[in-house]
Amino acid sequence: MDLISSIGLSSASGLNAYIPMLILGLMDRYTSLVELPAGWDWVSNGWVLTGVAVLLVVEFFADKIPVLDTVNDTVQSLVRPASGGIVFSSALAGDQMFNPNSAAFTWGPFIAGAVIALAFHLAKMFTRPVANASTAGLAAPVMSATGDVTSFFLAFTALLIPVLALLAILLVLAAFAYLIWRVLKRRKSAPIS
Repeated sequence: MDLISSIGLSSASGLNAYIPMLILGLMDRYTSLVELPAGWDWVSNGWVLTGVAVLLVVEFFADKIPVLDTVNDTVQSLVRPASGGIVFSSALAGDQMFNPNSAAFTWGPFIAGAVIALAFHLAKMFTRPVANASTAGLAAPVMSATGDVTSFFLAFTALLIPVLALLAILLVLAAFAYLIWRVLKRRKSAPIS
């Protein structure tokens, strides 16, 4: 796997920590399309996959309920970057520098993946409360479902068609920039009480 795949996986982790880890682990375990090196084989361990699947189900429902989604996003402020670091590093693990069992291992890839995931997470985290407030909470399930679908698409394409994942990342970034611009524009034009 390459750098674009790693960026796609960590970006997807910023939207949903568990979808990219589950896809990466399942594809390594059940297909020949992904082969993680020995140092990262725990990602496709049955117990790990089961735990990730359970956490995915919990987050799936928690993320759809107004107010609880904001609490979930706060909790996920640690989980999503950690997931991003793991999937970024494991996707580059063919190089000894990125293999945790190697003396040449460095923390750089983990940190890079965590920062990418954190950027996507923060964009999601700060747009959600505004969307919930302006729609009386009706935006929560829509935004959550959109994030889940986008995370799935990014993770899947990052592993199979990395260039498509890169284009999708650019579209997601443009959508976040537009939402943030609209929020700032509304705040600027709102009358001061």
